[in-house]
Amino acid sequence: MAVKSIQHLQHTFDISYEILNPQAKVDIIILHGWGSNKEMMKGAFSPYMQAFRHIYIDLPGFGNSTCPIALTTADVARVVELFMIYINANKDIILGHSFGGKVALLLDPKVLVLVASAGIYMPKPLSIQLKIAMTKLFNFFGLSKFRSLFVAEDAKKLSRPMYETFKNVVNENFSNDFLMFRGKALVCFATEDTATPLSSGEQIVKLIKDSQLEVYEGDHFFFIKNAQDIMKKTEETFLATLGE
Repeated sequence: MAVKSIQHLQHTFDISYEILNPQAKVDIIILHGWGSNKEMMKGAFSPYMQAFRHIYIDLPGFGNSTCPIALTTADVARVVELFMIYINANKDIILGHSFGGKVALLLDPKVLVLVASAGIYMPKPLSIQLKIAMTKLFNFFGLSKFRSLFVAEDAKKLSRPMYETFKNVVNENFSNDFLMFRGKALVCFATEDTATPLSSGEQIVKLIKDSQLEVYEGDHFFFIKNAQDIMKKTEETFLATLGE
């Protein structure tokens, strides 16, 4: 594991990363989802595509990377892009899980691999909308100490910058960004995923012109059991670009 300090928005972000197969000529950058880290992604994908340079990154605020201020997804993508410049990484293939899928999309790689990607807006259930409304009401009247009664358990554990980042990114609609993407895309979703349902993947392939949908059994973390097949199809997708 190594750490590189990146300057963005007049703040320093310490980005933790690991590179496998450093002498390889083709890069695959692998980005985790919200609440995860590079170790989970490395555990799933590192045994495969060993002729490629694997780059695993802890996104700002996760794993061993720092996040001193609130960010948008575009800010996170810019931090990653600045880091890529530092290590001289190419945008050959970028794989992103969930939140990492939105970051990968904004980085505009040659081959985009979306694994249970976020980015398709889904209206929240009424119960969640009521919690949000009550939180805003308490904040308005200066009763923020009651905020914890209405905030999700995961959010309670976040630092203030990460909580504000979460609020910035949770409701983003990337439909137009998917529509504008001009590279090749491999879109992998699962049948029992409730966080980013299969219907989201179906919408994404309608938006991205050069894309294919692969459907797996499992939940939001289906990639752990299906990493070998995902990487096989990723390599096939990349090889198809060489003749273009």
